[in-house]
Amino acid sequence: MKTKSALLCAGAAVAAFTAARAATRGNPAKWIAGKVVVITGGSRGLGLALAEEFGRYGARLVLAARDSSELEKAKRRLVACRIAPEEVLTVACDLIHADEAERLIREASRHFGRVDVLVNSAGVIHVGPVEQQSLEMFQEAMNSNFFSMLYTTHAVLPQMLERRSGRIANICSIGGKIPVPHLAPYVASKFAAVGFSETLHAELRPKGIRVTTVNPGLMRTGSYPNAIVVGRKNEEYRWFRIAASVPAIAHSARYAARKIFRAVCLERTEVEIGLEAWLAARVHGVAPGLVQSLGGLAESIILPAPGGDTVPVKGTDLISFPTSLWKRWSDVLTRRFNQPPA
Repeated sequence: MKTKSALLCAGAAVAAFTAARAATRGNPAKWIAGKVVVITGGSRGLGLALAEEFGRYGARLVLAARDSSELEKAKRRLVACRIAPEEVLTVACDLIHADEAERLIREASRHFGRVDVLVNSAGVIHVGPVEQQSLEMFQEAMNSNFFSMLYTTHAVLPQMLERRSGRIANICSIGGKIPVPHLAPYVASKFAAVGFSETLHAELRPKGIRVTTVNPGLMRTGSYPNAIVVGRKNEEYRWFRIAASVPAIAHSARYAARKIFRAVCLERTEVEIGLEAWLAARVHGVAPGLVQSLGGLAESIILPAPGGDTVPVKGTDLISFPTSLWKRWSDVLTRRFNQPPA
């Protein structure tokens, strides 16, 4: 009888656990409420959209970025979305330095007691032909897109390992899976980020920590004014600006944020944003030569020819609007995601 009772109790416990897990999977908000979420690059763009999404479901937010005024503006936007101000901490820091990443995690843990989720969303992008991209531009891309992710992860791991729980979401890119001409520094850094993120997942999953690798395609985050451009700058900036803002090509940042939020809550290993990103990653997996040939075709037919100069310029200094309608649409995107005005 004792054995039978024990089996019944064990069965009931398993059933209760399964039911609770199924309920959480059906409604990710049940898991995230009250959790502490650190978002790098959280003052604008996708990082801000993610903060809105996590905050909407009761997460306690820590936003990190270099500019303190942008962070305060982002916090006001979150409060306007009915997120309690005491649930939002902002930390101005430059995460290309390991000690700044350690300070971020230390301040977040001191303020809220712990860090449950780390979302690495900070980054930069350089646009132009590879022969006109300087070594410094590659170094900047690696520092912002890869090493900042490494430093924050290294800083938060000890407490997650001690608790045997935690989640890390690394915003990589489909540019970390396939070659994209005229974005060489960005692609190189994102390939490194994808490899690091996937290895983290393999190594940390048995230790109770879940890592989600996020590979978006182009998104409408209004971030194109921040691009750093070389070569035939107006022509280079034109193709990038169009690709990053036209609805038929680029995906909604809020759609991406919802998908990433759900992937983190449901412990997804990897997620692509957009059918084209999903297909591109899989085609490259079975036929990398074909994808590289298509990239070469785009280089020859679509993208600007090499020329111009190697002096980098930000998109904010290159913007010109062919029509008033285009300017209005650009203003909508930049205002919506706290980007520099175009």
